[in-house]
Amino acid sequence: MKIPGIKLKDGNSIPSLGLGTWQLTGKKCFEAVSIALETGYRFIDTAEIYSNQKEIGSAIKGFPRKKIFLSSKVWALNLGFSKTLKACDKTLQELGTDYLDLYLIHWPNRLVPVEETFAAFAELKKQGKVKSFGVSNFSARRLEEAIPKAKAAGISIVNNQCEFHPHLFQKELLDYCKKNKIAFTAYSPLGRGSVLKDSVITKLAKEYSKTPAQICLRWELQKGAVVIPKSSSREHLEENIAVFSWKLSEGDIEKIDSIKTRKRLLNPVFFADFS
Repeated sequence: MKIPGIKLKDGNSIPSLGLGTWQLTGKKCFEAVSIALETGYRFIDTAEIYSNQKEIGSAIKGFPRKKIFLSSKVWALNLGFSKTLKACDKTLQELGTDYLDLYLIHWPNRLVPVEETFAAFAELKKQGKVKSFGVSNFSARRLEEAIPKAKAAGISIVNNQCEFHPHLFQKELLDYCKKNKIAFTAYSPLGRGSVLKDSVITKLAKEYSKTPAQICLRWELQKGAVVIPKSSSREHLEENIAVFSWKLSEGDIEKIDSIKTRKRLLNPVFFADFS
């Protein structure tokens, strides 16, 4: 099946569902990406810190490059002009591609002026090595500071990738991104499995004859988010992609919105700033 896309404000498009590859390494990563492509996935998300870009490069080799959306991230310790250019070149080499569809700042780093990284992004755009740019783990306050600096560098922030699931419904951040036409990508959309046991989710799964994972993904998609669940089994990859032929009712959307549990799963104190 064809996965619907979301138009980015720079004119490019991003598939609304992709494969997250954090903690997928070695042979397991290669096999997961290969199965995902067979299943119909066309968006593969990675990062230099994941240590799996070579395996992804091997898995996509021979597959028509224009049919794949590749996203990677520059690590917080590699921000700045020269370091970012070097990091991107290494990423391209490992992935075996001439360009990235999307390149993100992985985490904000207060020690490196973001203007330096945006200048590198502008150079990468000029060289044709990256089509679109964005950030990850940026709060609304950080986005507000970054947007004019990106514009001054001649680029647009078109995506913000953050943790988002029914146990971490970041409504204000999602609304801010929508207001500023920044696509929102939900990582850990299944809460690393913990959300799948939530009573509201399991009850809805029975009512819709769907799996708890499908209920979570459908909720996020109807919120307007892009989702990148991680999976290595064919069964779960097929399950996750089968979420486009049905919808949750508005009433059931509100039930999930109202889940009281609020738990962040990933929050490295040395980089994160969600205020």
